[in-house]
Amino acid sequence: MKNKIQIICLILYCFQVNAQSSAESKLGTWYMYNGSHKLTKNIKLTTSTHFRYYELATEYQQEIYRIGLNYAFNDKINVTGGSVYSITDKSYKKDAADLYEYRFYQDLNIKDNWNKIRVKHRVRLAQRFKRRNATNEIAHRIRYGLFLNYPISKNWETYTFSELFIKFATKAYSQNRTGAGILKKIDDNLKLKLGYFYTKFSNSDLHRLQVGIILKTDFTKKQFKYDNTHFYK
Repeated sequence: MKNKIQIICLILYCFQVNAQSSAESKLGTWYMYNGSHKLTKNIKLTTSTHFRYYELATEYQQEIYRIGLNYAFNDKINVTGGSVYSITDKSYKKDAADLYEYRFYQDLNIKDNWNKIRVKHRVRLAQRFKRRNATNEIAHRIRYGLFLNYPISKNWETYTFSELFIKFATKAYSQNRTGAGILKKIDDNLKLKLGYFYTKFSNSDLHRLQVGIILKTDFTKKQFKYDNTHFYK
């Protein structure tokens, strides 16, 4: 346990070293909730809420809400379709109009195992409907992400990922996110997440801390009986 606490302290120290004064190099934070709720053998409801800041807990950047339905063909391949609503403050310590966005997305997820490493490939298409200063814009984007998880004990695991964003536009490159962190299992349904990632844009970059919870529920395991007075589970 002592070694695990030292690892967490080292990660937080590295985050602090990266924090500087400008918006691009400032250590911002994503506070995240991600949920997966099994409805039938093959269908899950996915939910997500993020509150994102340019700094650790100040200088609001974005709030984003995501919901989708996931269908599993088998243990390795599944697809998701859903929608997103977000509000983004594009400025940093100055006045500027907010960006409002409705988005539809479609995911293809492919899972695999490399020895003890759990692997997921994700391809995501997105159709984005953006509004700012009474101006509307429609944009399309594709993302490819590689996500790796490695267990270090019964209740702890590490993760790392890299995700490339490509726009359907003249300047196709949008951004690349690369990061790593740790996950703490509380029980079969709940995990806590702490990590760091670096985002490279065509002309800038960002450093972000991830703090989140991951919730899983399984409604297929809940069976109720009625005996005139009580429900039993």
